[in-house]
Amino acid sequence: MLLEGIFTAATTCFAADGKLFLHKFERNIERYARTAISGIVVLGSTGEAVMLSDGESRDVLKAASNAAAPDKVLIAGVGQESLVETLRLAEYAAEHGYDAVLVRTPHFYRPQMRAAEMSNFYRMVADRSALPVLLYSIPSFTLYDLPVEVVGELAHHPNIIGIKDSSGKVERIQALVDATKDAPKRNVTVTPTFMPVTSRMTTADAEASAMTSANFISLNQLGTGDPLLPAMAVPAVKTRTKEIGFQVIGGSAHTMLSSFHVGATGAVLALAAFAPQSCAEVYMAFKDRDAILEKEKQERLVNASTRICAAMGIPGIKYACDLNGYYGGVPRLPLMPLTAPEQQEVEALLASIRS
Repeated sequence: MLLEGIFTAATTCFAADGKLFLHKFERNIERYARTAISGIVVLGSTGEAVMLSDGESRDVLKAASNAAAPDKVLIAGVGQESLVETLRLAEYAAEHGYDAVLVRTPHFYRPQMRAAEMSNFYRMVADRSALPVLLYSIPSFTLYDLPVEVVGELAHHPNIIGIKDSSGKVERIQALVDATKDAPKRNVTVTPTFMPVTSRMTTADAEASAMTSANFISLNQLGTGDPLLPAMAVPAVKTRTKEIGFQVIGGSAHTMLSSFHVGATGAVLALAAFAPQSCAEVYMAFKDRDAILEKEKQERLVNASTRICAAMGIPGIKYACDLNGYYGGVPRLPLMPLTAPEQQEVEALLASIRS
């Protein structure tokens, strides 16, 4: 699976009583389809995945799959502390048309999470997962950095396609790119314009072809004299292949552009939950090699990224979603909504960032 560009780290929507608000969540997912993002990550850290029961996690994954546009890459956060629970959620994601799974580092027993344990965990996930695996290191929450040398080894596994690194350190992104340069190349299916071909695109194509075949008008039918509508041919999804290596994805908006310049292929961003278009514009300017524009687009996001996403976290991100036309709502307890002064600060930071 091709992982290039900007991926929204979707929030999980809750009603005032703390229950899932799936209708609002689906509307958010549908609206992301009208932006220039490449895909959506469901049940990542921004999605408050650790706050959900297993049943709620499945409900959220199913809702996103039903609402997402076929051309947006869907990535399911399935990381759990145990191998067996991670695999169960990965299997559910595969059943619902996701394109890859994001597996954060298990960390509760951190002193015992040595290189051997972590390498074994990810290999066993990748061996049994029906979907490609994306490693996930987020030390600000887990207090654990997946060692670069371990990533370098895991990059050779045929079902491990990349890593999302949320350290916020450009030098670490560079180290990961360097450590995985010799990973085997893969041929992935893309569109004629080198955009990803998702699982749901191919499923829709197969269903349309089956419907056309079912509606085929035979010679016997033509002789009955009954009024018939001709079956409409549905064009197949045109594809080609592209050779890619191990893909390093950044997770911090304030270092996004710098990460692209050292080899990151994309970014999964909490900022893109409320300003997806603004984030995508940085990537597009980078791809156009417009040094002046890319710097301008990046600089206007830095303060919002560092203050709203990094400092205020989920409550700040959700309030920003409300301001920018997405449903944010309340975080799940014990997280608390922003105070009035904090809300005013977010409003000021977003004055020039509408998406």
